[in-house]
Amino acid sequence: MERLTNPPTGRGPVDWFTGVVWFDQIYRGEEPSRTRVNTVRFAPCARTAWHTHAVGQTPHVTDGIGLVAGRSGRVIVMPGKTVHTLPGEWHWHGAVSDRFMSHLAIWEGTGDPDQPETTWGVHVTDDEYSHAAAHLSQP
Repeated sequence: MERLTNPPTGRGPVDWFTGVVWFDQIYRGEEPSRTRVNTVRFAPCARTAWHTHAVGQTPHVTDGIGLVAGRSGRVIVMPGKTVHTLPGEWHWHGAVSDRFMSHLAIWEGTGDPDQPETTWGVHVTDDEYSHAAAHLSQP
């Protein structure tokens, strides 16, 4: 058994996020574990850029209301829900316009230092965000 020391809270890099985002690294496993867990806090309207994870990702909303959207156009509204994105699936996630949102971001490393865990793409446009947010009024 080992008590872990976590790095300080960090601001989300502007290349990866739109808006104000902060994160805390909870766990970064070393082989044989490749598990990664961060707490990510989004201000209203804040969101990730489009991205993929080599081994998939599982965000779980712990507070507020979040959105997860894929390139297919599918949008999942997440109040206290868990969503799994498949390996290589382009997606983004973020807060709704009138609430903060926190989630646990859970993913795995690849085990291959030459293969990135996460591939970052372009920022989500305001139109893409508005399209996803329109799902809030649907049952």
